Amino acid sequence: MDDFARQGSELEIDGRMIGHGHRPYVIAELSANHNGRIDAALELIAAAKAAGADAIKLQTYRPDTITLDSDRPEFMISGGLWDGRRLFDLYEEAHTPWEWHKELFDTARAHEITMFSSPFDNSAVDLLEDLGAPAYKIASFEAVDIALIRYVASTGKPMIISTGMADADEIGEAIDAARGGGCRELAILHCVSAYPAPPADYNLRTIPDMIKRFGVVAGLSDHTIDNTTAIASVAMGARIIEKHFTLDRKGGGPDDSFSLEPGELAQLCSGVRTAWDALGEVDYGRKSSESGNVVFRRSLYAAKDIAKGEAISAENMRSVRPGYGLAPKHYDELIGRVAARDIKFAEPIEWSCLDPI
Repeated sequence: MDDFARQGSELEIDGRMIGHGHRPYVIAELSANHNGRIDAALELIAAAKAAGADAIKLQTYRPDTITLDSDRPEFMISGGLWDGRRLFDLYEEAHTPWEWHKELFDTARAHEITMFSSPFDNSAVDLLEDLGAPAYKIASFEAVDIALIRYVASTGKPMIISTGMADADEIGEAIDAARGGGCRELAILHCVSAYPAPPADYNLRTIPDMIKRFGVVAGLSDHTIDNTTAIASVAMGARIIEKHFTLDRKGGGPDDSFSLEPGELAQLCSGVRTAWDALGEVDYGRKSSESGNVVFRRSLYAAKDIAKGEAISAENMRSVRPGYGLAPKHYDELIGRVAARDIKFAEPIEWSCLDPI
């Protein structure tokens, strides 16, 4: 695991190092879960900080910067969570008003939690630059927008690219665009762009291959309902975890139904960090937590009184717990040896108990 993890470069967002050797970076995706109320957005910032997230992320667009105001069939959603909705209407409902952004960024700084955003056009990048965004995230649906990736890269800020729906060639093209545009700190997120997504579709073994193939930090943008997939991804090399986050899954907003509630986000943060701690390094040595139990390992003891001059046998010596006697590996070589003194029942067998050969 460490071999492939070391191949990915590091990046730094707002003073936090991300990559091999650093605990996973947890992003709480606010998305549309403010449900049109700035007070809810502000509450989500505080809740994300309290849950232990490293960052909270916005999506910066207006309906007219992401789609066209059209009734043509291809601008209608068919199937899934938003079945029957017009794209323009959905994005009108879901977008975070641009006039909120400064207050949201100021509030995040006050709570000492990093905030950045996914821009969906150049004007969004310009707004976020004015607000001092420390990094950018390219959404999966925009991973094929090479011009947008290049424009984001031109800021020189760290960039994270989600890869839902993208094949290996398209991921490579996005990475080349980012690098060619000036991005020096880059990560990619394995993602399934379904809402919610079934865990079996995630194929987490893709993550170490991404690290080897593309030579960047990799992570997971997780749209499953619970935390199992995200926590498991840590063992596969994910060093960034992103999950949608809401105050109430039954809140009725566009993204509420597949988002974590505050208590669940706290469990994710805790679980991810426990998984990271458990990975550790290759180590065959005795652990400090085991030291007190060494004495309870098996060793060789007198199973009955053994008189001086009596031979050690299977009848009078046994391998039992605790571990104050000779190690059981000496059992065969002790059979037939002669006791140098009386050995009492339940006394540990030691070399000093035996006549020299």
